[in-house]
Amino acid sequence: MSRQPVRSPASTVRAAVLPLAVLLLAVLSGCAAAGGPAAGTSAGPDAGSKAKPAGTITVFAAASLKATFAELARTFETENPGTTVTLSFAGSSDLASQISQGAPADVFASADTANMKKLQDAGLADGAPRNFATNTLAIAVPPGNPAGISALKDLARPGVKLVVCAKQVPCGAAAAKVAGAAGIALAPVSEENAVTDVLGKVTSGEADAGLVYGTDVKAAGAKVDGIEFPESQGAVNTYPIAGVASGRNKATAQAFIGLVTGAEGQKILAAAGFGPGGQ
Repeated sequence: MSRQPVRSPASTVRAAVLPLAVLLLAVLSGCAAAGGPAAGTSAGPDAGSKAKPAGTITVFAAASLKATFAELARTFETENPGTTVTLSFAGSSDLASQISQGAPADVFASADTANMKKLQDAGLADGAPRNFATNTLAIAVPPGNPAGISALKDLARPGVKLVVCAKQVPCGAAAAKVAGAAGIALAPVSEENAVTDVLGKVTSGEADAGLVYGTDVKAAGAKVDGIEFPESQGAVNTYPIAGVASGRNKATAQAFIGLVTGAEGQKILAAAGFGPGGQ
Protein backbone atom coordinates (compact mmCIF):
# COMPACT_ATOMS: atom_id res chain seq x y z
CA MET A 1 0.00 0.00 0.00
CA SER A 2 1.57 3.26 -1.18
CA ARG A 3 1.62 6.24 1.12
CA GLN A 4 0.63 9.73 -0.08
CA PRO A 5 3.09 12.49 0.78
CA VAL A 6 2.04 14.60 3.70
CA ARG A 7 2.04 18.39 3.12
CA SER A 8 2.97 20.69 5.90
CA PRO A 9 0.49 23.46 6.89
CA ALA A 10 2.93 26.09 5.56
CA SER A 11 3.06 24.43 2.14
CA THR A 12 -0.71 24.34 1.99
CA VAL A 13 -0.93 28.08 2.79
CA ARG A 14 1.67 29.00 0.14
CA ALA A 15 -0.13 26.95 -2.46
CA ALA A 16 -3.39 28.75 -1.73
CA VAL A 17 -1.93 32.28 -1.50
CA LEU A 18 0.06 32.25 -4.73
CA PRO A 19 -2.92 31.99 -7.12
CA LEU A 20 -4.74 34.67 -5.12
CA ALA A 21 -1.76 37.04 -5.36
CA VAL A 22 -1.54 36.58 -9.11
CA LEU A 23 -5.27 37.24 -9.45
CA LEU A 24 -5.09 40.38 -7.28
CA LEU A 25 -2.18 41.77 -9.33
CA ALA A 26 -4.10 41.25 -12.54
CA VAL A 27 -7.17 43.03 -11.16
CA LEU A 28 -5.11 46.03 -9.95
CA SER A 29 -3.33 46.31 -13.29
CA GLY A 30 -6.66 46.32 -15.10
CA CYS A 31 -8.03 49.06 -12.84
CA ALA A 32 -5.00 51.23 -13.44
CA ALA A 33 -5.37 50.87 -17.20
CA ALA A 34 -9.09 51.63 -17.16
CA GLY A 35 -9.20 54.35 -14.54
CA GLY A 36 -5.99 56.29 -15.23
CA PRO A 37 -2.29 56.09 -14.49
CA ALA A 38 -1.10 54.09 -11.55
CA ALA A 39 0.34 55.80 -8.50
CA GLY A 40 3.63 57.54 -9.17
CA THR A 41 3.02 58.06 -12.90
CA SER A 42 2.12 61.24 -14.76
CA ALA A 43 -1.21 61.85 -16.46
CA GLY A 44 0.48 63.95 -19.16
CA PRO A 45 0.36 67.69 -19.89
CA ASP A 46 -3.27 67.72 -21.01
CA ALA A 47 -4.72 66.01 -17.95
CA GLY A 48 -6.83 68.32 -15.80
CA SER A 49 -7.14 72.11 -15.91
CA LYS A 50 -4.67 72.90 -13.13
CA ALA A 51 -1.48 72.66 -15.18
CA LYS A 52 1.00 75.40 -14.34
CA PRO A 53 1.76 77.97 -17.06
CA ALA A 54 4.76 76.91 -19.14
CA GLY A 55 6.41 77.63 -22.44
CA THR A 56 6.08 80.62 -24.76
CA ILE A 57 3.05 82.69 -25.73
CA THR A 58 2.81 85.45 -28.32
CA VAL A 59 0.66 88.43 -27.36
CA PHE A 60 -0.63 90.84 -30.03
CA ALA A 61 -1.51 94.13 -28.31
CA ALA A 62 -2.61 97.61 -29.33
CA ALA A 63 0.23 100.12 -29.60
CA SER A 64 -1.16 102.17 -26.71
CA LEU A 65 -0.52 99.18 -24.40
CA LYS A 66 3.21 98.99 -25.09
CA ALA A 67 4.54 100.18 -21.73
CA THR A 68 1.95 98.47 -19.55
CA PHE A 69 2.07 95.12 -21.35
CA ALA A 70 5.86 95.12 -21.21
CA GLU A 71 5.54 95.42 -17.43
CA LEU A 72 2.78 92.80 -17.31
CA ALA A 73 4.92 90.39 -19.35
CA ARG A 74 7.85 90.81 -16.94
CA THR A 75 5.52 90.24 -13.99
CA PHE A 76 4.06 87.10 -15.57
CA GLU A 77 7.46 85.61 -16.35
CA THR A 78 8.69 86.33 -12.82
CA GLU A 79 5.66 84.72 -11.22
CA ASN A 80 5.75 81.75 -13.61
CA PRO A 81 9.35 80.56 -14.06
CA GLY A 82 9.85 78.79 -17.37
CA THR A 83 7.44 81.01 -19.29
CA THR A 84 8.23 83.54 -22.01
CA VAL A 85 5.88 86.27 -23.25
CA THR A 86 6.66 87.56 -26.73
CA LEU A 87 4.97 90.90 -27.45
CA SER A 88 3.93 92.37 -30.80
CA PHE A 89 2.51 95.91 -30.90
CA ALA A 90 0.71 97.73 -33.71
CA GLY A 91 -2.60 99.37 -34.49
CA SER A 92 -5.50 97.12 -33.49
CA SER A 93 -6.82 96.95 -37.05
CA ASP A 94 -3.44 95.80 -38.37
CA LEU A 95 -3.16 93.16 -35.64
CA ALA A 96 -6.66 91.85 -36.33
CA SER A 97 -5.82 91.57 -40.04
CA GLN A 98 -2.57 89.74 -39.29
CA ILE A 99 -4.37 87.19 -37.10
CA SER A 100 -7.05 86.74 -39.76
CA GLN A 101 -4.30 85.99 -42.28
CA GLY A 102 -2.80 83.30 -40.05
CA ALA A 103 -0.15 85.14 -38.06
CA PRO A 104 0.77 83.03 -35.00
CA ALA A 105 -0.67 84.57 -31.83
CA ASP A 106 -1.99 83.24 -28.54
CA VAL A 107 -3.58 86.42 -27.14
CA PHE A 108 -5.12 89.52 -28.72
CA ALA A 109 -5.63 92.76 -26.78
CA SER A 110 -7.46 95.41 -28.81
CA ALA A 111 -7.95 99.12 -28.19
CA ASP A 112 -11.59 98.83 -29.20
CA THR A 113 -14.39 96.29 -29.36
CA ALA A 114 -14.88 96.65 -33.15
CA ASN A 115 -11.60 94.95 -34.10
CA MET A 116 -12.13 92.23 -31.51
CA LYS A 117 -15.57 91.59 -33.01
CA LYS A 118 -13.93 90.97 -36.39
CA LEU A 119 -12.09 88.01 -34.88
CA GLN A 120 -15.21 86.79 -33.07
CA ASP A 121 -17.27 86.90 -36.27
CA ALA A 122 -14.54 84.93 -38.06
CA GLY A 123 -14.45 82.31 -35.30
CA LEU A 124 -10.89 83.25 -34.38
CA ALA A 125 -11.44 84.23 -30.74
CA ASP A 126 -10.96 81.57 -28.07
CA GLY A 127 -13.87 82.20 -25.71
CA ALA A 128 -15.65 85.42 -24.85
CA PRO A 129 -13.43 88.54 -24.71
CA ARG A 130 -13.03 90.31 -21.37
CA ASN A 131 -12.98 94.11 -21.15
CA PHE A 132 -9.95 95.09 -19.09
CA ALA A 133 -9.42 98.86 -19.57
CA THR A 134 -10.79 102.12 -20.95
CA ASN A 135 -9.06 105.15 -22.44
CA THR A 136 -9.90 108.62 -23.73
CA LEU A 137 -8.20 111.03 -26.10
CA ALA A 138 -5.96 113.96 -25.20
CA ILE A 139 -4.07 116.52 -27.24
CA ALA A 140 -0.29 116.12 -27.28
CA VAL A 141 1.81 119.17 -28.15
CA PRO A 142 5.58 119.81 -28.10
CA PRO A 143 6.97 121.12 -24.82
CA GLY A 144 6.03 124.75 -24.34
CA ASN A 145 3.07 124.42 -26.73
CA PRO A 146 4.48 126.74 -29.45
CA ALA A 147 1.24 126.73 -31.45
CA GLY A 148 -0.79 127.88 -28.45
CA ILE A 149 -3.29 125.00 -28.51
CA SER A 150 -5.77 125.08 -25.62
CA ALA A 151 -8.94 123.39 -26.89
CA LEU A 152 -10.19 120.92 -29.48
CA LYS A 153 -11.39 123.73 -31.75
CA ASP A 154 -7.83 125.09 -31.96
CA LEU A 155 -6.81 122.04 -33.93
CA ALA A 156 -8.86 123.32 -36.87
CA ARG A 157 -7.08 126.70 -37.00
CA PRO A 158 -5.39 127.49 -40.34
CA GLY A 159 -1.70 126.69 -40.26
CA VAL A 160 -1.85 124.21 -37.38
CA LYS A 161 -0.03 121.00 -38.32
CA LEU A 162 -2.22 118.29 -36.84
CA VAL A 163 -1.51 114.55 -36.89
CA VAL A 164 -4.17 111.92 -36.08
CA CYS A 165 -4.65 108.18 -36.39
CA ALA A 166 -6.26 106.78 -39.52
CA LYS A 167 -10.00 106.22 -39.11
CA GLN A 168 -9.73 102.42 -39.15
CA VAL A 169 -7.50 102.62 -36.07
CA PRO A 170 -9.34 102.96 -32.72
CA CYS A 171 -7.74 106.32 -31.84
CA GLY A 172 -8.64 107.62 -35.31
CA ALA A 173 -12.24 106.47 -35.01
CA ALA A 174 -12.46 108.19 -31.62
CA ALA A 175 -10.98 111.41 -33.05
CA ALA A 176 -13.48 111.45 -35.89
CA LYS A 177 -16.33 110.84 -33.45
CA VAL A 178 -15.46 113.69 -31.06
CA ALA A 179 -14.77 116.13 -33.90
CA GLY A 180 -18.04 115.24 -35.61
CA ALA A 181 -20.04 115.62 -32.41
CA ALA A 182 -18.45 119.04 -31.82
CA GLY A 183 -19.02 120.17 -35.40
CA ILE A 184 -15.29 120.68 -35.96
CA ALA A 185 -13.71 119.92 -39.35
CA LEU A 186 -10.20 118.63 -38.82
CA ALA A 187 -7.63 118.78 -41.62
CA PRO A 188 -4.65 116.69 -40.48
CA VAL A 189 -1.39 116.81 -42.37
CA SER A 190 -0.87 113.11 -41.66
CA GLU A 191 -2.89 110.04 -40.64
CA GLU A 192 -0.97 107.25 -38.93
CA ASN A 193 -1.67 103.54 -38.45
CA ALA A 194 -0.76 103.53 -34.74
CA VAL A 195 -1.12 106.02 -31.91
CA THR A 196 2.60 105.70 -31.14
CA ASP A 197 3.35 107.02 -34.63
CA VAL A 198 1.19 110.08 -33.97
CA LEU A 199 3.07 110.70 -30.74
CA GLY A 200 6.37 110.29 -32.60
CA LYS A 201 5.43 113.06 -35.04
CA VAL A 202 4.80 115.40 -32.11
CA THR A 203 7.96 114.54 -30.16
CA SER A 204 10.09 114.94 -33.28
CA GLY A 205 8.69 118.42 -33.94
CA GLU A 206 7.00 117.43 -37.20
CA ALA A 207 3.57 118.37 -35.85
CA ASP A 208 2.09 121.17 -33.74
CA ALA A 209 -0.37 118.77 -32.15
CA GLY A 210 -1.55 115.18 -32.21
CA LEU A 211 -4.67 113.42 -30.97
CA VAL A 212 -3.51 110.51 -28.84
CA TYR A 213 -4.69 108.76 -25.67
CA GLY A 214 -4.25 110.30 -22.25
CA THR A 215 -2.09 107.31 -21.33
CA ASP A 216 0.29 108.10 -24.20
CA VAL A 217 0.74 111.65 -22.93
CA LYS A 218 1.48 110.32 -19.46
CA ALA A 219 3.96 107.73 -20.73
CA ALA A 220 5.80 110.35 -22.82
CA GLY A 221 6.65 112.37 -19.73
CA ALA A 222 8.55 115.59 -20.44
CA LYS A 223 8.69 114.89 -24.19
CA VAL A 224 5.23 116.41 -24.69
CA ASP A 225 2.67 118.59 -22.96
CA GLY A 226 -0.83 117.21 -22.63
CA ILE A 227 -4.12 119.05 -23.00
CA GLU A 228 -7.37 117.46 -21.84
CA PHE A 229 -10.63 118.46 -23.49
CA PRO A 230 -14.20 117.73 -22.36
CA GLU A 231 -15.36 116.42 -25.75
CA SER A 232 -13.14 113.35 -25.25
CA GLN A 233 -15.73 111.87 -22.91
CA GLY A 234 -17.99 111.36 -25.93
CA ALA A 235 -15.66 108.64 -27.29
CA VAL A 236 -14.42 106.38 -24.54
CA ASN A 237 -12.55 103.39 -25.95
CA THR A 238 -13.03 100.02 -24.26
CA TYR A 239 -10.16 97.50 -24.45
CA PRO A 240 -11.05 93.77 -24.71
CA ILE A 241 -8.68 90.81 -24.46
CA ALA A 242 -9.14 87.21 -25.58
CA GLY A 243 -7.22 84.10 -26.52
CA VAL A 244 -6.74 83.29 -30.20
CA ALA A 245 -8.45 80.10 -31.38
CA SER A 246 -5.40 78.99 -33.38
CA GLY A 247 -3.03 79.59 -30.46
CA ARG A 248 -0.84 76.63 -29.46
CA ASN A 249 -0.49 77.38 -25.75
CA LYS A 250 -4.02 78.01 -24.57
CA ALA A 251 -3.47 77.24 -20.87
CA THR A 252 -0.65 79.76 -20.54
CA ALA A 253 -2.56 82.28 -22.67
CA GLN A 254 -5.52 82.09 -20.30
CA ALA A 255 -3.19 82.50 -17.32
CA PHE A 256 -1.78 85.70 -18.85
CA ILE A 257 -5.30 87.00 -19.50
CA GLY A 258 -6.05 86.25 -15.86
CA LEU A 259 -3.14 88.46 -14.81
CA VAL A 260 -4.28 91.33 -17.02
CA THR A 261 -7.87 91.22 -15.80
CA GLY A 262 -7.03 90.42 -12.17
CA ALA A 263 -6.22 92.77 -9.31
CA GLU A 264 -2.48 92.88 -10.01
CA GLY A 265 -2.88 93.70 -13.69
CA GLN A 266 -5.59 96.26 -13.01
CA LYS A 267 -3.27 98.04 -10.58
CA ILE A 268 -0.55 98.29 -13.24
CA LEU A 269 -3.02 99.59 -15.82
CA ALA A 270 -4.49 102.16 -13.42
CA ALA A 271 -1.01 103.47 -12.61
CA ALA A 272 -0.50 104.09 -16.33
CA GLY A 273 -3.72 106.12 -16.51
CA PHE A 274 -6.15 103.56 -17.90
CA GLY A 275 -9.68 103.45 -16.58
CA PRO A 276 -11.38 100.22 -15.46
CA GLY A 277 -12.73 97.97 -18.18
CA GLY A 278 -15.82 96.77 -16.37
CA GLN A 279 -15.24 93.22 -17.77
